[in-house]
Parts: sequence; structure tokens; C-alpha cells
Amino acid sequence: MTAIFAIVKRLLASNKISFIITALVVLCATSSGDVVLSNGNYTWLLAVLTPFFFVFYDFTKLMHLGASKKDYFFGCLISYGFLAFFISLVNTVIHLLIDPVYSAQTVINMMDVCKWTENGIIVAGLQQMFFLLLVMVFLHVLLSMQTHWYGWLTDALLVAIICVFTPIAPLRAILAGFFQIIMFNSNAVLHICICLLLSAALSLGGLVVLKRKTL
Repeated sequence: MTAIFAIVKRLLASNKISFIITALVVLCATSSGDVVLSNGNYTWLLAVLTPFFFVFYDFTKLMHLGASKKDYFFGCLISYGFLAFFISLVNTVIHLLIDPVYSAQTVINMMDVCKWTENGIIVAGLQQMFFLLLVMVFLHVLLSMQTHWYGWLTDALLVAIICVFTPIAPLRAILAGFFQIIMFNSNAVLHICICLLLSAALSLGGLVVLKRKTL
């Protein structure tokens, strides 16, 4: 466990660029008009950027320092959990304290769009946290596969699903239903359970991929 927490500390410390970019976007982003986007939405950018650094930068560096693949992967999962909590906390605070200041404008926060706030702000924060965890684990596994043929096949499959399902109404309904379950879901228990199950399944797949990954 000591090795894993040392890896977590190193992963978070080396993720400064993601933090800086996200902070700049959150602080500098502006919108005009009667309906504007909440700056808290941009905190999600950290969840998108982080897996790129963990996979393409930190993996090689940690392997050269003698870390095991297993410790690296569990370190990544713990880091994603911490970041999901942190991002959710920051966006929730912005939604509660800063968004109401713009009384002359309608401020749109993804927590409202996804119907999570229907369950109260605390539960909404938990739903956001587990959804962001799922996003980071998915991106981590997908990025880890990019040097292998099955990574390219997965990319092609994802593009094909979007291109084929979007224009065909019955298939588009299926795709919309999927996102309704994993994202636009007001049923907190169902939403959190699905996010956890998918995150666990992707994590198991990620371990398999990691075993075949080389420097």
C-alpha cells in the first residue's frame, strides 16, 4: 500500500498542467446573453485531460522508476477517485454560491441538465462524482489500448456506432437511452450503481490491457 500511495502522490503532482489549464478555463471563460453556461461546468475538463497524462507520460516514467504495473494501475484508480470527488465538490460549490449571483441571467449547470439536482445537492454531488470516475476510467482504458490493434478496432467501433446509430431513428433511440442511463438519469441509486458497475468492468479490462502494454 505504501508503494501505491507513493504513486498516487507522484501522479497528482505530475498532473499540474491539467490543473493549470482547467483553472485558467474556469476563471477566464465568459458567456453572453440571457442564458449562459456555468463556469463550474469547465471543471469537468480536468477529468478529460488527466487520463492523457497518466497514460502517455506517467506510465513510462513510473515503469523506469521500478513501479509495478499493478501498483501503477491501482494508483491511477485511487487518483481518479480523488479527482472525481474534488471536481464534483468544486462544481457543486460554484453551483451553490456563484451561479445564483448572476440573477439577471439563466445559468446552466450540467448538474441540472443531467437531472441530478432533483435528488438534492448532496446526492447530486455523489452522482456527479461517480459519473466523472466512469469517464476517467473509460478514457484511461481506451488510451491504454491505442498502441495495439484492438485499440484501433475499438476506435473504429465507437466511430461506427456514432455514425450508424445517429441517423437511424430506432438506433438513435437506443443510443439516447444509453446516455439517459449513464448520464441524464434522475434515479440516483440506479445511476450510481451503473456507473460503479461499468467502472469496475472497465477496470478489469484495463488490467488485462496493462499486462500486455510495453514501454
